[in-house]
Amino acid sequence: MKSKSQYEFNKLQKKIRRETGNAIVDYNMIENNDVVMVCLSGGKDSYTMLDMLMSLQRSAPIHFELVAVNLDQKQPGFPEHILPEYLGKLGVKFHILEKDTYSIVQEKVPEGKTQCSLCSRLRRGSLYGFAEKIGATKIALGHHRDDILETLFLNLFHGGKIKGMPPKLLSDDGKNIVIRPLAYCREKDIIRYSEEKDFPIIPCTLCGNQPNLQRQVIKEMMQDWDKQHPGRLETMFTAMQNISPSQMADRKLYDFETLTITGRHRLPVMEVK
Repeated sequence: MKSKSQYEFNKLQKKIRRETGNAIVDYNMIENNDVVMVCLSGGKDSYTMLDMLMSLQRSAPIHFELVAVNLDQKQPGFPEHILPEYLGKLGVKFHILEKDTYSIVQEKVPEGKTQCSLCSRLRRGSLYGFAEKIGATKIALGHHRDDILETLFLNLFHGGKIKGMPPKLLSDDGKNIVIRPLAYCREKDIIRYSEEKDFPIIPCTLCGNQPNLQRQVIKEMMQDWDKQHPGRLETMFTAMQNISPSQMADRKLYDFETLTITGRHRLPVMEVK
């Protein structure tokens, strides 16, 4: 661990652990005898998620199993030894899944275009299939509160939808349940925690160096809001948990067509003389 005082580190650790535990309880993410496949990319978020889940596993009133899984996408320069060495020291059960999605992305995406969407779909498909193979009942992803809000604004600004990332999701084929235990955690807290824990971070060389990504623009906008208006991001996330369909305009979610007056007595029709 690095130089931060033990008191400050313990305070930060307890905060992230509490927020993770609350999210798990609020959305019933983990149940007795679950096998949770923890998707580990080698980034700060997935390391923190695994660390929190292992801590909660030791004190939870239920029994659940953790299986760490890394998808080696075969991008050039990927340090294949780091995760096996790290996970071996932790003593957690793990698998390294090798799928050359890098070549597919390079072949299919024109130069200068964003690679993240295709890369994400290929990665998700590989992980979903492997979850079934190992009998995992839940798939844990390391998305945090800021990721969820960024996705909301990406869909709002560029997709014409009010849609984010739910803390718990049933996959389209109905075969997998995806959970996001860090849904209540702030990215800046995870960054501090990751630095203090000195996790062996593996940067994403596939898409991390693409300029002008829409998500990066949204991230910078939110960071600016957080500096100028403390508490705004917390309020926005709370808004995602307090949706009023009757106050929006989606005719599929609320029946506007058949609205009738129900809260007052019908008055007699006045005759015009």
